[in-house]
Amino acid sequence: MADQRKRIPKELLERVATVTNKRARFVLDSIVKNGAVTTEEINHAGYDHPPRAVQDAKDLGFRIKRYTVKHTNGRSIAAYTFDEGELDPTKAGRRALPKKERDAIIERAGGKCQICTSDQNLQADHRIPYEVVGDSLVDREDPFQVLCGSCNRKKSWDCEHCRNRLEVRDPDVCRSCYWANPTTYTHVAMRQQRRADVVWNESEIKGFERIRTEAARHKRTVPEEIKDILKRKC
Repeated sequence: MADQRKRIPKELLERVATVTNKRARFVLDSIVKNGAVTTEEINHAGYDHPPRAVQDAKDLGFRIKRYTVKHTNGRSIAAYTFDEGELDPTKAGRRALPKKERDAIIERAGGKCQICTSDQNLQADHRIPYEVVGDSLVDREDPFQVLCGSCNRKKSWDCEHCRNRLEVRDPDVCRSCYWANPTTYTHVAMRQQRRADVVWNESEIKGFERIRTEAARHKRTVPEEIKDILKRKC
């Protein structure tokens, strides 16, 4: 560990020592200690969405690059290490949302995910990704929406691979995306797609089971079966 620290600039080590975000700090401490951190190691630490943990560190101005290594089971996984270059002085990390404010946002949304209507594991999410606009819109427009953990992970995956987030960074492109406005969107992460995320709750589950049974009989997936039902009704 001492040898690894010697190869890291003093300024970088001092900046790491000031980080209070737990996810980001785990990523940064692991890189300082071992030279890199893998998605497997981040998962084992209890963070079930490794790219988001890494993004927390990037949001604080740390330059981190991704490369590929072998998982313990032999498949390829991502690993992360410090990239060359100075710390980004324009980034101080995303604003911590007080619990009272988060609860109020969820209450205004009717206590359900604005994508799939689930009422479990609800989270206040930046409607336009923080990486595109930071907290610059907090006082000018409604910056948050409510997503369940599952939909938030799906959104993160799409956003992480979206050309707008990686290159263009135009807030208007985000505003017209499914993940920011599921009612009047025109694209999904700049792809021409239309989608509907549906959750069956309580008494509705019997209807889902009927669809799943028919899908198995027809050797189709549930989404394929639903599309077929809609084709026959339209």
